[in-house]
Amino acid sequence: MKFRKIALLAMTVFSSLTMAMPSFASEFNFAVTPKPSENQIDQQKTYFDLLLEPNQEETLTVDLRNDTAEEVVVEAQINRATTNDNGVVEYSKNDIKADQTLKYDLKDYVEAPAEITLKPQSAAEYKVKIHMPNEEFAGVIAGGITFKEKNAEQANVSSDKNDKGLAIKNEYSYVVALLMRQTTENGNPDLKLQSVKPNQRNARNVIQGNLQNPNATYLNQLATKTTITKKGSSEALYTDEQSKMQMAPNSNFNLSVPLKGDRLKAGTYTMKIEAYGQEDQNGSYPFQAKGSQKEGNYRYHWSLEKDFEIKADVAKKLNDSDVTIKKDYTWVYILIGILLLLLIILFLVWRKKKNDKKDPA
Repeated sequence: MKFRKIALLAMTVFSSLTMAMPSFASEFNFAVTPKPSENQIDQQKTYFDLLLEPNQEETLTVDLRNDTAEEVVVEAQINRATTNDNGVVEYSKNDIKADQTLKYDLKDYVEAPAEITLKPQSAAEYKVKIHMPNEEFAGVIAGGITFKEKNAEQANVSSDKNDKGLAIKNEYSYVVALLMRQTTENGNPDLKLQSVKPNQRNARNVIQGNLQNPNATYLNQLATKTTITKKGSSEALYTDEQSKMQMAPNSNFNLSVPLKGDRLKAGTYTMKIEAYGQEDQNGSYPFQAKGSQKEGNYRYHWSLEKDFEIKADVAKKLNDSDVTIKKDYTWVYILIGILLLLLIILFLVWRKKKNDKKDPA
């Protein structure tokens, strides 16, 4: 089975550099098929994974086909690979900033047209010129080519409405992953805990630890067990486990620990993470990941730890906007009680003065 499969769709997910391909073909007015490259490492893969020499140039071809009776304008965009806060590698456009360790950004080594017009019932070749950096390195330059119908977001607005009566916009795109490397021995991933802070996801309080893979290779099958304690204490306040995550080369993401409706409290805390990567039956590190029926072996293991502080004003701000926290109106009831008491006292004083005027001594 060669490149005759549909290209990877939006939200492409690698697992040991294999693809998951959800099918939304009925939503597209065009089709995408990458052509094999002579420098393809594995001809069975339906994306570009290229082995190149330093300073080597090549022109890649992607076949586009329009089977409709209307002209279709296809927009194309080159993006670096990033990791989102669900621990999923993204190859399409997003707002994730480049990690500070990223030396080679795919966008700097690829030239391609911003759009191409497909006439009705026609096919065309989309050309992508790539250029490997002119120096040796062991790693992967990773990203993707996103194909989307121009103005398709207007045509794909759903007729369904949510509970607020707002139309829901569905946007579909093809993503063809593009990997460039100079050797198949790309070294080992690493994992660092850069920072920890309180934050919110979906209007709910979480503690987020920013995990970084500073090396130019994928970190696959990442599994974590996280514990949060008061600084200097061994008592776990919050725990969380995640599994089946993946990190792109030279990327970072925020691993979230939910508080499940608890209020944030000011103080100094410690986050500890036991992390495992790359399932391997010959791996040296046994661990039963969340969702697994039995213990597995992993090739990599990291023990990470970092202290962090929650300030009172930050805790109050986040607690006030957390939709799961019941609001405390005790102070309101106290204030109402004080006002009622004052009114009663004023009334009693007024009545006494009135009685004193009627019955002078």
